[in-house]
Amino acid sequence: MWMPLNLAFSAPLLLWGLLLLPVLWWFLRALPPAPQRRRFPGIVLLDGLRDRRPEAERTPWPLMLLRMLALAALIIGLAGPILNPEPQEEAEGPLVVLIDGTFADARDWPQRLARAETALAAAGRQGRTAALVQLTDLPPGDLIFQPAEAQSARLAGLTPAPWEWGPEVVDLAAKIPEGASVLWLSDGLDRPGRSDLAAALGGRADLRVWQSPRPLTGLSAPVIEEGRVRLDLRLSAPDPGRGVTVLAIGPDPSGAVRELARAGVTLGEGLVTPVSFTLPAELRNRITRFEIEGGRGAASVALADDSLRRRKVALVAEREDREGLQLLSNLHYLREALAPAADLSEGDLSDLLRAGPDVVVLADVAVLTPDEEAGLIAFVEKGGLLLRFAGPKLAAAALPEGEDPLMPVRLRAGGRTVGGAMSWGAPRALAAFPEDSPFYGLSIPDEVTVRAQVLAQPDPDLARAAIAMLADGTPLVTRATRGAGQVVLFHVTANSDWSGLPLSGLFVQMLERLTILSAAPGAETAEAGGRAFEVRRAMDGFGRLSGGEAFPAVQGADLAAARPAGAAREGLPPGIYAAPGSQLALNITGPERQFATARWPAGQVIEGEATAAPPQALKGWLLLAALIALMLDIPASLALAGRLRHLAGAALLALALPGLSPDPAMADDRRAVAATSEVVLGYIRTGNTDLDARSEAGLRGLSLILTNRTTIEPGAPVAVDPESDELAFFPFLYWPITADAAMPSPAAYRRLNQYLQTGGMILFDTRDGDVADFGGATPEGRALQMIARPLQIPPLEPIAGDHVLTRTFYLLQDFPGRHAGRSVWAEAAPPDAERAEGMPFRNLNDGVTPVVIGGNDWASAWATDARGVPLYPVGRGFAGERQREMAWRFGVNLIMHVLTGNYKSDQVHVPALLERLGQ
Repeated sequence: MWMPLNLAFSAPLLLWGLLLLPVLWWFLRALPPAPQRRRFPGIVLLDGLRDRRPEAERTPWPLMLLRMLALAALIIGLAGPILNPEPQEEAEGPLVVLIDGTFADARDWPQRLARAETALAAAGRQGRTAALVQLTDLPPGDLIFQPAEAQSARLAGLTPAPWEWGPEVVDLAAKIPEGASVLWLSDGLDRPGRSDLAAALGGRADLRVWQSPRPLTGLSAPVIEEGRVRLDLRLSAPDPGRGVTVLAIGPDPSGAVRELARAGVTLGEGLVTPVSFTLPAELRNRITRFEIEGGRGAASVALADDSLRRRKVALVAEREDREGLQLLSNLHYLREALAPAADLSEGDLSDLLRAGPDVVVLADVAVLTPDEEAGLIAFVEKGGLLLRFAGPKLAAAALPEGEDPLMPVRLRAGGRTVGGAMSWGAPRALAAFPEDSPFYGLSIPDEVTVRAQVLAQPDPDLARAAIAMLADGTPLVTRATRGAGQVVLFHVTANSDWSGLPLSGLFVQMLERLTILSAAPGAETAEAGGRAFEVRRAMDGFGRLSGGEAFPAVQGADLAAARPAGAAREGLPPGIYAAPGSQLALNITGPERQFATARWPAGQVIEGEATAAPPQALKGWLLLAALIALMLDIPASLALAGRLRHLAGAALLALALPGLSPDPAMADDRRAVAATSEVVLGYIRTGNTDLDARSEAGLRGLSLILTNRTTIEPGAPVAVDPESDELAFFPFLYWPITADAAMPSPAAYRRLNQYLQTGGMILFDTRDGDVADFGGATPEGRALQMIARPLQIPPLEPIAGDHVLTRTFYLLQDFPGRHAGRSVWAEAAPPDAERAEGMPFRNLNDGVTPVVIGGNDWASAWATDARGVPLYPVGRGFAGERQREMAWRFGVNLIMHVLTGNYKSDQVHVPALLERLGQ
């Protein structure tokens, strides 16, 4: 390494080539042989003539310097110079690469794999063996050491797990041979067993640690607090000043998953920053998850469960004598206000409590039986919400001498008029809600006034219990905590007898905020029920959800124990757990989860925290400089020879060539001749270079399969632009859909509709079969819906088992690509399709379906190079190659169906034709 410039070379022996520079200088300055003097009388005729273009006796020094610099740049570039190279430590023992492999690694997973690949490549050059271990997936038995190249090939198959490793990894240190080199790619979080493992490794091997300098940012599970949805941003280290945006995601009324709300905060000096959402009940019920915008990893996603969903509200009122007067009923306004956001039930209080409501509303209920009172007390203490309304019966009831556990405050015994209600000369308006009230932020209409109410007994804690007051300071709504639940009292009636509050929209908003204060079905419910929960949706380390069929059912007690701390583990992944009547979410960051930065022994060097410049290869720049110098040598040599004017003429001719290009119409004619002289498969140009190259490679591979297996010999695939190209030349078009796909113009839609109506076929591929079913709310699926809306597409249905596409050339029942299991849609069968006698299939789709829609990424499965070697992996091992073969067969069936139409379906008529012919 050259320390002044921190420069190193990957092939330093090539620098000996610089010794050739003096040879070049000697060769260029050498003179031709000296002329011999001969007497010749005719030479006198040339005496006095002057050479108008004298040639230099030696190569001019600027030109010689340019050539020497070009050769020097070429030699140094081939030597592989690297600026700021990573230090290479010489070692002789084996290399062990430890990767934590937790959800915290997901935030910079590519960088971790790149660091591991660099270390394995260095070990390979030194001829050392290596072992690759992911601590969340420990191998059984002893470590297996293989050549470093073999371990490097395994890196692509590693993914972070959505859980953490436990203290049992300490036993791994005994399996590492003494004198080995250990590279630990740490996720940066402190947990039990890390210090012990680091100490054990430090005593046996040369330990190096790579750790990301960026703190982990996690999102806690959502909770309801004072009528708002609250989450916490929890960091492993302070990151003051950074702005973070949290998104609320869920389906819109059309079923498409989209962003429903967002909230932005600026991180402070602490490790916890709260984020809150004030949402109406209808919008809150739609939320399925919260996520940090731009976040990567399961920690940046918080799943929502029944805690944010509709509450079960039990309405209880004593029998009223005013039957038929609905607008005077105590429950009428409660039903109208709560029905949009809650599931209501009415009946006997004891029966309602056994049904497990979240909220119990007592409308002017003054007398309870001992059993009902005991049941209500137990209900509230377990987290329920008791919401009471005053009225004439409550005002006239005998009040207990001490504190009533089912009342938030003691009611005043005296100072009331007939019926127990206090009267004033003029109605009173409401005061603004205090900041600690769940009603804070709601606007109060001027027409809401109170004419009568029950009064609370003066008490030092009365002001603290009041969450809504009148303008004169009299409490209107009071609240008290009882165990895990709450008791709330409206000091007015639930109808319009005492106030105008039930007639206003403010009444609806106040009830919505109160109902979500009830404790949601959580860990206690899961454990007490003794039920088994199935994993409905499981989350991987990157925060992506998939089906949970691979995981067994989980007992409610285990789920209850894991939820407070977010203790996901193998067999109990984060995700959505469902049981009859309830749905619970297990998140990485539970209510009690805290993150702490990993602590290492004193003196341990931590890679990844240094601020030095990253390594930069200079080879390309030097080779480019050598090429530029050699290109400059040409005009310089021509200038010295006096021939630069020829070069200028050639330049002018090159500039004039674009103007001499053939007419675009002639180019289109040649394209038409080429497309109609043979079968040509086309793909829609998306503008995405990588995706267009993948589409071309996919159709090229399909064309090779067709050439080798059928009588069809397609030409090279062609990129098609529906905005300007003629589509009739192509019997088949492959259209990959991207999330940011642009909408075609009206002229392009006219071409596309004409193409579909005249026998062409388009295969729409959303390439999202690994994350969603057809119609699912992926960005690609939504883009396809927008693009396909103006197209004249017939009714579609999943391809039936007896569709002609299942037997056009090969007999198929599924149609995989790079992804498998996704439904594939084609034109729906006619309503009169019937099964022919003696044939195992119906006469479906008497013609060619104009569109086929799916998301299995067929182009990646079809793609090959010019020699027929597949370019992209499909599955694993033999099963993956079998899946690729089935994808090729589906492609063959597609093209045969396009080119031959319904001849396979016509075979249903063969028995009838033979019978008519007497055969």
